[in-house]
Amino acid sequence: MSVEYKKPLPGIDDVNRPYWEAARRHELVIQKCSRCGHYRYPPGTNCPDCLSDDLEWVKVSGRGTVFTWTVFHKVYHPAFAGDAPYAVVAVELEEGPRVTSNLVDCPLEDIAAGMPVEVVFDDVTGEITLPKFRPLR
Repeated sequence: MSVEYKKPLPGIDDVNRPYWEAARRHELVIQKCSRCGHYRYPPGTNCPDCLSDDLEWVKVSGRGTVFTWTVFHKVYHPAFAGDAPYAVVAVELEEGPRVTSNLVDCPLEDIAAGMPVEVVFDDVTGEITLPKFRPLR
């Protein structure tokens, strides 16, 4: 018997669908401009550097560093009551873009800017897998 996932889930649309499909395969992908080579996140329809609409999805390393973080002590949604306090981080990927997610497997007092991290995947439903980060092992 499975437990129903009660936390908010991402909205999937035509623009971000490849990101979420890759996450289900436990791969981290981001868009790369085929014209100028700029990596971008979040996904969009045009390159923010050269405005080209020639974007491709590329698998990235899943490694990066903590750029900044915050620790949520207040419960803003009842489904997170059992998680508080928890960390939300902005990770600067090796490829350049910053991705916002949760930091797991790390005591809150050990979080530091520049801390090396790697992606891990949380299969929260049969359709949705959330990329999260943990300290690099």
